[in-house]
Amino acid sequence: MPSTPEPEADDLDAIPPPPAVFHIEQALLGALLLDPRHLDDVTGIVPASFSTAAHTALFAAIGSIPAPDPVEHATTTKWLDQVVAAARDQARGLSPLYLQNLIRVCPSARHAPAYARIVEAEHSRRRLAYAAQRLIRTARDISLPQPVATTLAEGEKLTALVDDISARFPPHAGSLPRTPAPSPATCHDEEALDEERLLLATSTAHTSSVSQMRWLAPGDFTHSLHSGLWQCLTALTRRGTPVDPVTVLWEAQHRGLLTTGARPKDLLDLLSGTHGSPEHWGERVLQRSVLMTAHHTGRRIEAFTDDPATTPYQLVTGSRRALADLSAIRTRWQHATSPTPTNNPTRTRATAAPRAGPPRATALPTARNSRDPEPIDGRTSATRPPKEESTPW
Repeated sequence: MPSTPEPEADDLDAIPPPPAVFHIEQALLGALLLDPRHLDDVTGIVPASFSTAAHTALFAAIGSIPAPDPVEHATTTKWLDQVVAAARDQARGLSPLYLQNLIRVCPSARHAPAYARIVEAEHSRRRLAYAAQRLIRTARDISLPQPVATTLAEGEKLTALVDDISARFPPHAGSLPRTPAPSPATCHDEEALDEERLLLATSTAHTSSVSQMRWLAPGDFTHSLHSGLWQCLTALTRRGTPVDPVTVLWEAQHRGLLTTGARPKDLLDLLSGTHGSPEHWGERVLQRSVLMTAHHTGRRIEAFTDDPATTPYQLVTGSRRALADLSAIRTRWQHATSPTPTNNPTRTRATAAPRAGPPRATALPTARNSRDPEPIDGRTSATRPPKEESTPW
């Protein structure tokens, strides 16, 4: 019979130890098993707040079975047996021995609310990490029919989650995370470079579109030379200087772009070939920038959640700062893709009735009506001498 090889000592060392929250969950469950009355003091958590299936099943079973009589619970294990039987439906490996171990490792049953608060904080960390990973995957999914809309929807879900965590753990002054931010991903897509070249060329030929494309920023370009040339175009347009490949080349020289290895002839060739409209290529460049910004935002938040030293308050503050960049570029995308508003015709005001003015100095002679009263002195208006008119000055 062949002998079974002995496991190497390094095999056990390869298994990572459980995180700190695992032991805190054990302490909380042990406190509730020791004194089930403390379940009323535990708020802010649900069975899904626990990190393992066994702990999730135990907490659900503790909440589903009525609390026992304290005197009876101190002398018998009847209630504990009911908890084990109910929890085994979801975690078959549970045993009464594990429940006794939970009670043994609990330092104090009175500290159950404090343990629950820690479990809630770590659950918020896992929720935030999962949402950030979803944003990263969505931003990189090239099979989506509407990648920008779907990615921005995931960003809104992530923002709502951060707001929910903030309501549970309001941030305070000085709660900035110390975790270094990951470096932005570098794009080496040749298609992106071609679209940027076409944008620069068409914008040089159609300068009227440049002033209308304020939603495009230099940071949206994947190549530093293209970013600098876009700044040249916007500067010339803003100053009202004639724009063509030669004037853009002159502006590029003043901005030091020729010192990066770009040859003047190459820049002139780049700015000469046109195809399509600047708005089309500008939206393509901005779309790629939106996806890259969302990807980097998710990576920043994921880095915060991976750092165990980051507190819940720091998670909220750091995530909000990361999401601010995504919110800013979302606004620019909405400006770029919104239809141009049509100018409604000016509504004319209804002519108001003329206001009554002061009485005129002399009335025009009119025929006397039969209803006019008789003159007091017996003379008609024709026989009375006319009154002297006062000339207004």
